[in-house]
Amino acid sequence: MSSLDLRAEGEATRIAQALGLPSVVAQLLAARGVDAPGAAGFLKPTIRDLLPNPSRLTDMDAAASRLADAIERRERVAVFGDYDVDGAASSAMLKRYLRHFGLEAAVRIPDRISEGYGPNVPAMIELVEDGATLIVTVDCGTTSFESVAAARGRGADILVLDHHQTVDALPEANAIVNPNRRDDASGLGHLCAAGIVFMTLVATQRELRRRGRDAASLPDLMRLLDLVSLATVCDVVPLVGLNRAFLVRGLQTMGEAGNAGIAALARAARLHGAFDAYHLGFILGPRINAGGRIGEADLGSRLLALDDPIEAFSIAERLDGLNAERQAMERAMLARAEAEVEADLASKAPPAVILTASEHYHPGIVGLIAARLKERHRRPAVAVAVDGLGKGTGSARSIDGFDMGRAIRGAVEAGILEKGGGHAMAAGLTVRRDRLADLRAFLEERGGETVSALVSGEVLRIDGALSAAGLNADLVHTIEKAGPFGAGHPAPLFALASHRIGSSAAINGGHVRATLRAQDGSTVQAIAFRAAETPIGERLLKDRDRPIHVAGALSIDTWQGRREVRFRIVDVANA
Repeated sequence: MSSLDLRAEGEATRIAQALGLPSVVAQLLAARGVDAPGAAGFLKPTIRDLLPNPSRLTDMDAAASRLADAIERRERVAVFGDYDVDGAASSAMLKRYLRHFGLEAAVRIPDRISEGYGPNVPAMIELVEDGATLIVTVDCGTTSFESVAAARGRGADILVLDHHQTVDALPEANAIVNPNRRDDASGLGHLCAAGIVFMTLVATQRELRRRGRDAASLPDLMRLLDLVSLATVCDVVPLVGLNRAFLVRGLQTMGEAGNAGIAALARAARLHGAFDAYHLGFILGPRINAGGRIGEADLGSRLLALDDPIEAFSIAERLDGLNAERQAMERAMLARAEAEVEADLASKAPPAVILTASEHYHPGIVGLIAARLKERHRRPAVAVAVDGLGKGTGSARSIDGFDMGRAIRGAVEAGILEKGGGHAMAAGLTVRRDRLADLRAFLEERGGETVSALVSGEVLRIDGALSAAGLNADLVHTIEKAGPFGAGHPAPLFALASHRIGSSAAINGGHVRATLRAQDGSTVQAIAFRAAETPIGERLLKDRDRPIHVAGALSIDTWQGRREVRFRIVDVANA
């Protein structure tokens, strides 16, 4: 046993003794770097302990002061948000906050296809002409030089509340609150846009109290944490520090059904019981995103800002239907993309970054295609939808260790892309058809050595070994004590050694369902999502009654009042 293993084992013992935790939970925490003094705070993070002074963020005091001015002067405020969950939640949060003061803010969400990402000049001018004296951009705006200038040139003030990576130059806004701007030293770059909006509202409350407002007359910001938690999970920011506190408190708030839109969406999705991070990321989030992908871009923000349960359920049903349409379109597009990628891989060595482009792709779904290709081939991927005029709208997804946002910005600076930017793990871009080959060569040069090293050194880290005989609801509930799980603190993976595939079948959606049988005859029901046409799915379907090692995560499946353990397969290997 290595010294690192011994240290983790000793720390696990101290955690278990200090908190009275089961050994499996203590070992899980210790293996992930949590020590005994910090274990209690990790398991039960609180806003009170982890919320920093908002003034640590550059420009925060100026932003809070200007927003407080708008409230006191009863100005016409407009919100310009992104079309994803983070943008929708951020827009709805700001609208709800201002509504408390009798201000009904106009919310503008751009159409993904006709307008693209971020503020555009015509939309900003329209907001000013409709009477807005203050425009707040949320989850966008950091690189919107022309749009900000156009609105300010017509007399409106601009606040930018964002978290995307930036370049050195910034627009001439009244304030730009973005922890990822080059001159910000707050250390809060892991927050999503909704987290930044929440921090801004905390600072605004403080400013209003300083101006004489009674604290009891101000909104209860804790009631908005359901929106912050939804965005935190769906934007896949790391669940560390303040983000964990946001999620834990937000899930509690969400369970109280205070937001009519979230309650209606859960009902439309046939979701019952307590919420967890999985429900936010894989059930609610995709439905909110469906409006921005293939429907009306503002459906998500409208839903999350509603108080009327009847109107909310009407929109929720529309989003549920759009999500079903999106799933069908995604399957068809993914099949086309996989055929192209497989043909490309058969003719040469695997590229550092997968790039697929087609006139048959929908611009609202290319991000999902890139994500699926990344998951299946375990390397960065870019998918581009090309229109009839040769303009390509693309999305990129990356793997840990390769900064996709920086690579895309480099391609912009090299003149290959018309525009682009994003995060280390995801980015958007605009490229002409005749520059696709240049983009492919640029990404290959930029990512070649890095991606090759990452792929060759990739390992699947297992948190422990179990048997079907030991899988029960009590074990799952015990493990959940170390949650919530998500980006930066993923759900633990366990290995089932030398289990046989008792039965298996492909089911709707391209999933593979299987029964895994241990040597003592005990069984567990398992599923491999979107695996039917992958090597994992082929093994499950063809290697029946052969012993294999299986890696995956545990969950509880509730159906018609019954609760059963399920094993979500992520990898298989020869026994």
